[in-house]
Amino acid sequence: MVREISCEDVARMIKTSAPLTVIDVRESWEVEICAINGAVHIPLGDIAQRIDEIDTGKPVAVLCHHGVRSRHAAMFLMSRGVKDVFNIVGGIDLWAIDIAPEMARYE
Repeated sequence: MVREISCEDVARMIKTSAPLTVIDVRESWEVEICAINGAVHIPLGDIAQRIDEIDTGKPVAVLCHHGVRSRHAAMFLMSRGVKDVFNIVGGIDLWAIDIAPEMARYE
């Protein structure tokens, strides 16, 4: 079972410089529209080949548009032994609504 983390909790962790790796599994065209500063962009289709790029020495929070692809990525990471992994509930869309209302949104 994938643990979940709220946008608010992630924003708080980023603001306080708490240890956290944010992985954005959206496609490049999506990241061009909007992104969280400091997030590592690894499209879902590349996650298996690029898993070594993920800093698993701190909690890993996975992000997509609404939370479906990120859940799949989190499940994959867990299957590869990553223990401290979370799915960001609501994805970048909820982030734009709750955390950064100035951020562009897309469908």
